[in-house]
Amino acid sequence: MRLFSLFTIALFGLSVVFGGAGFPVHAQETNEKPAAETEAPEAPENPFPDRPKAPSLEGGVGWLNTSGEIAMPDLRGKVVLLDFWTYCCINCMHVLPDLEYLEKKYGNELVVIGVHSAKFDNEQETENIREAIVRYEIAHPVINDANMTVWRKFGVRAWPTVVLIDPEGNYCGYLSGEGNREILDQVIGDLVDYHKFKGTLDQTPVDFALEKEKQKPTPLKYPGKVLTDPENDRLYISDSNHNRIVVTTLVGKLVEVIGDGQIGFTDGNYQTAQFDHPQGMELVDGILYVADTENHAIRTIDLNKKQVATLAGLGEQARIRVSGGPLKTTALNSPWALCHVDGTLYIAMAGPHQIWSHELGSQRIGVFSGTGSEDITDGPHDASAYAQTSGMTTDGKFIYVCDSEGSSIRKIDTDPEGKVTTVVGTHDLPRGRSLFEFGDVDAVGEEARLQHPLGVVYRDGMLFVADTYNHKIKQVDLKTRQLSSWLGDGKRGQSREPVRFSEPSGLALAGKKLFIADTNNHRILVADIETKAVEELELAGLEPPAPPQPKTSGIQAQEVFAVEAQSLKPGPKIPVNVQISLPEGFKLNPLVPVTYRVNVEGKQGLVPAAALGSREEATVTEEGVVKCSVPLQSDSGKATLLLTLSYNYCRDGKSGVCKIGITTWKIPVTLAETGASDLKLSATVK
Repeated sequence: MRLFSLFTIALFGLSVVFGGAGFPVHAQETNEKPAAETEAPEAPENPFPDRPKAPSLEGGVGWLNTSGEIAMPDLRGKVVLLDFWTYCCINCMHVLPDLEYLEKKYGNELVVIGVHSAKFDNEQETENIREAIVRYEIAHPVINDANMTVWRKFGVRAWPTVVLIDPEGNYCGYLSGEGNREILDQVIGDLVDYHKFKGTLDQTPVDFALEKEKQKPTPLKYPGKVLTDPENDRLYISDSNHNRIVVTTLVGKLVEVIGDGQIGFTDGNYQTAQFDHPQGMELVDGILYVADTENHAIRTIDLNKKQVATLAGLGEQARIRVSGGPLKTTALNSPWALCHVDGTLYIAMAGPHQIWSHELGSQRIGVFSGTGSEDITDGPHDASAYAQTSGMTTDGKFIYVCDSEGSSIRKIDTDPEGKVTTVVGTHDLPRGRSLFEFGDVDAVGEEARLQHPLGVVYRDGMLFVADTYNHKIKQVDLKTRQLSSWLGDGKRGQSREPVRFSEPSGLALAGKKLFIADTNNHRILVADIETKAVEELELAGLEPPAPPQPKTSGIQAQEVFAVEAQSLKPGPKIPVNVQISLPEGFKLNPLVPVTYRVNVEGKQGLVPAAALGSREEATVTEEGVVKCSVPLQSDSGKATLLLTLSYNYCRDGKSGVCKIGITTWKIPVTLAETGASDLKLSATVK
């Protein structure tokens, strides 16, 4: 349920809803006093008074995106937002842009912590969560709450749910569902205002050791889907986390790269066009249609003119459920896969759990099948229900769909008067139980079990299925509804003897060759249908795109120390020794280098211009003294040095929350033979 105007308080059996008067009203005065007569502003009210202390974060089986465990005392002084999620969940994915927005807006006041409480067995493994964190580009710490211990402590009942904690460690409340950016922005802003006035807000910047920093660049990055065009010897790869489409021959010779590799929503030629994590593709009469998933759009690529255009979607997620409308004005919601049958493009619209359609050449797009309820329900198109449609294929009359959250394969009649049935997996169970029936069971029909399948392709009365969370390729006989394991032993890996995958999610066929997007292994595999021999497709000449331009952090020195004039001996450099006194219980983080840079004030001739502003790494002694140096190019003269030191410090030197310290000293320096041999500086961090 969406809560745009309510914030719910629920803890230890207590459930109270605060709305209306629960939030301070910021009214604008119509008769303002002159500036000279304006009274001092009143102290802001606590937006969440008399709250209980939040439970601890203990109980997880691992921490990710951070250098160590995080405890509530480490977060004192920060507004904390806990995001309870599971990485299979499309609604949880939709919350991530809101969290990113809040993290940027309240960079020094807010700490977001993801609490990954898994739905599927595969999602309980820390390494799989690590891959999801990098794939979703999450930049905050994450607890692996595999046993749902933290989930139970906070009384959470649904994915996604966010919990708000104030800077004094008090539990404020929770919101479930997606689309809550505005109310979260409001209440976080109110908490920041109140605790800043009270003096209980810590605005020291913090830093985390992110998983993405451990990964090396690869030619492909989490490829999502593949599509073959045997007639023209072409393979199309949605290089999802490189935000581009890669075109090769069927033996891997690079032909084209479509898109500049940066996240964006830009039409144009192959070099300037931009996508945002594209997934499914379909080729019709020289036009490649692309499900541009995180742009919530359908894009077209004219392969003859080499131009990218937008067919449908606005570049923003549809926040309300709609039945369709004109191509250029209808918002879409996470299109994930495409399929063409007799002039109609069908879209697996994962966000609203529906199948949409667009008659090629027309100006409209809309719902073809599914009520929008998240479930596995068979029946007529207007009464059936899906659960995160994520893969599509066709035999020319029927469409076969991976319903990933229901771990089932559905059969859809393209006749508008037809119906939806379930080929393998459960369906029509009461109270949404179909969403929680999954596993790895080779059997017939309702007795068979998959685990979050994402890819499917049809061949001669059979389906090949990417059983993603079971790390297998399976086969379905459409006559008997028999599900059988076909390739892979069910263990995550990247070997070819035995064949192992890591969450494969895309399939395509060309003759007797099955092309597999082995997503978490960043590769394309090719399996022989008859022999099951597997080879990795070598993509000679393919390089990762240039990394985006680094964004300035905006973090400034927390304090500038004016040092009295210093007389120092000339030489090739000035040795500098810095003693930093940290708060009790804090130590420098040994995992993060201490760096420094040198600038000067005004004109001078002492320090080489090439050395000014460049960031260098300092050394730290066992006693905690930071050692660095200032290069010189003259044996005499004066200068006013600006030495800036950057360092990370955390509780006991190992907490997962590391604060960023940036200190600048302003030092007038004169070179003289009678001067000191080194420069001694100190700073006390409060």
